[in-house]
Amino acid sequence: MLLRPSLFLLLLLLAHLANAQSSKKPLRVGIAGMAHDHVHGILNKAFKQTGQTDIEIVGIAEPNRELAERLAKQHGFSMSLVYPTVAEMLDKTKPEAVTDFGPIVDHKKTVDICAPRGIHVMVEKPLATTFADAKQMEALAKKHKIQLLTNYETTWYGSNHKAYAIANTDKSIGDLRKIVVHDGHQGPKEIGVSKEFFAWLTDPVTNGAGALFDFGCYGANLSTWLMHNERPLSVMAVTQQIKPDIYPKVDDEGTIILTYPKTQTIIQGSWNWPFSRKDMEVYGQTGYVFTVDGSRMRIRLKDDKNEKAVEAPQTDAPATDSFAYFARLIHGETKPDELTSLENNIIVMEILDAARQSAKTGKAIKLPK
Repeated sequence: MLLRPSLFLLLLLLAHLANAQSSKKPLRVGIAGMAHDHVHGILNKAFKQTGQTDIEIVGIAEPNRELAERLAKQHGFSMSLVYPTVAEMLDKTKPEAVTDFGPIVDHKKTVDICAPRGIHVMVEKPLATTFADAKQMEALAKKHKIQLLTNYETTWYGSNHKAYAIANTDKSIGDLRKIVVHDGHQGPKEIGVSKEFFAWLTDPVTNGAGALFDFGCYGANLSTWLMHNERPLSVMAVTQQIKPDIYPKVDDEGTIILTYPKTQTIIQGSWNWPFSRKDMEVYGQTGYVFTVDGSRMRIRLKDDKNEKAVEAPQTDAPATDSFAYFARLIHGETKPDELTSLENNIIVMEILDAARQSAKTGKAIKLPK
């Protein structure tokens, strides 16, 4: 029986698409360090989510054997994947990309070893512990033409992307005047983080600061994005140790004020909230948009008598999670997102560095033009 040309072409197209899907290989990923509790996200995805095909964990670098064995038992991966150093893991497994789940101070070491090999890197937030380290990482990434991403949970919130569209694409609330970002939780000890995570998170050398860096980075990232990567004129920060018995080395409360020519941002990062929160208020000349969580929002525009509750679908975000996005980016299936861009995160580090200096000196820090 002869097929009609239109039906034949349709079947040919479907066969081509099926072959393309089957030939698409997952991104070969190596993990550098496992002392950051966010590592559970990628381990769950790689070893427990049946049907996911965007990433494959080919090697893990973790010198703490006890930690690696504990996580291997919890997530069901073989200890044959684990190597004592990043260099050995790279040599033996040849990953296309590396995700860093070690102390923030180690991010630079990971880029130092991966970039010359052409291996892409994604680190957990923030990018580094100092602005100087961040600039060196940027130079290496550009020299060796690799992607260097910083992963923030809030990047994958549909609400944030809808808020950005309302404020900047649709311009429904007029020129931006004030941005207020709240991030944090009751405290690392209070929420029960692992002993390995707690050790470096509460050390000013390995984490850069306490809540100031841990949660101040979210607001710096979002504000920079909303302001189209404009650097602030000045940075002022105040930190406190409300619980010095628990956090003797670092701040547990940090507030940062960023001034722009016609806009102000207030960033409130805390280990003292009564509950976990990641929400934002964006005020324009004629309206406002609030994000309550990853999907819920409250909006009031110029002619509204009352604010409206709105739901933002997850599809408003560039991907369902950072690892799917990383794979799509490296496979050339998407373009870099402004929110995860290296340009944005270099500005974030300039802000955090200045905030730490401001908190120490009690003075506002003017950023060089």
